[in-house]
Amino acid sequence: MHPVTLPPAARGFTLIEAAVVVAIMGIVLAVGLPSMSDWLLGRKALAAAVFYQDGFTLARNAAIAHNSHSRLVLTENAANGKMDWRVDICFPTSGTPCNDVTGGWSSAPPAAGGAPPPPPPHPAHAPSAPPMPGESDLAQAVSPSGATEVYFTPLGWVDTAVAPYLARIDMAPSLTRAHAFAPLAVVLTLAGIASICDPAAPAHDVRGCPP
Repeated sequence: MHPVTLPPAARGFTLIEAAVVVAIMGIVLAVGLPSMSDWLLGRKALAAAVFYQDGFTLARNAAIAHNSHSRLVLTENAANGKMDWRVDICFPTSGTPCNDVTGGWSSAPPAAGGAPPPPPPHPAHAPSAPPMPGESDLAQAVSPSGATEVYFTPLGWVDTAVAPYLARIDMAPSLTRAHAFAPLAVVLTLAGIASICDPAAPAHDVRGCPP
């Protein structure tokens, strides 16, 4: 008759081993969480840059497609203090030039007396902005300072007769999040082409911003 062999008793963690594991996990989290937070902030900044690049591109394409004048207008987002955008077009006539006084734009202001304006044939386009970090994480700046609009001719070029025109939007980490991600800029050329670039790159670098 063969003797019965019993399996070895299960061995659990000792208190010292458990404390070592907890300490290692704390170190990993302490190192990893700031890096993950910085990475997420950088991705949100890039998404914001793409959002503004899309607005410039849409405004230019709208002018070309409709053989009309178009504009991009920045508007403040009350939720995060950043800037949304709106694109609309205008077909000027001798009696109705494209300006904010006489109207003509697809986002026409209310008529005198509060009566709503007639619906435009080409309504303005104002998409929802992606979730953007607040001012404590992300700093934004426009160039030239204070510019909120840019106008395009029917050929898609920037209408320099309407000045100052928005030519650049910079995005950088705030002072409290310094070095969280590399600064970005969306730059618009006179030909109406918008690109995302690295403000710190040399002029000859393909990642650099156009002059």
